[in-house]
Amino acid sequence: MITLDDIDRKILLALAQDATQNAGALGRKFDLSQPATWRRIKRLQEAGIIAGRKLDLDKEKLGFGVTVFLGIKLATKGRVSLDDFERAVAAIPEVQTVEHVLGMYDYRLRVTARDISDFERVLRRRVMTLPGVGDVEANVLLSEESRPGPL
Repeated sequence: MITLDDIDRKILLALAQDATQNAGALGRKFDLSQPATWRRIKRLQEAGIIAGRKLDLDKEKLGFGVTVFLGIKLATKGRVSLDDFERAVAAIPEVQTVEHVLGMYDYRLRVTARDISDFERVLRRRVMTLPGVGDVEANVLLSEESRPGPL
């Protein structure tokens, strides 16, 4: 683990908001030269703090207006392997994230659909037919605020 100073944290926050910024632009923001900023970014990448950069797509503009979080409790623990369930759920294109969690449910899924009737189709034909699915709870996303994380 490396020690982060205030400039490192500022660089991370700026990249979390817009990962397309280059070292020159970031350096100007924080009164650093381009090479000094690049070295800091490289150090953060080598330490694994910056694990990659991702493209953030606007799901609504692509026609996917509904996001639903599903809590799934497996009905037959032990009979169906977790690997089998995870492999099957990963094959559903509408499932954006699969989280194995501790608590009331075994898994938490983030599902994106075009509308509620499209979500119902995904739920009935794809999710409910997965190996070992027992109880399912759905929570429709109303709004979302993206946070950069604990910096």
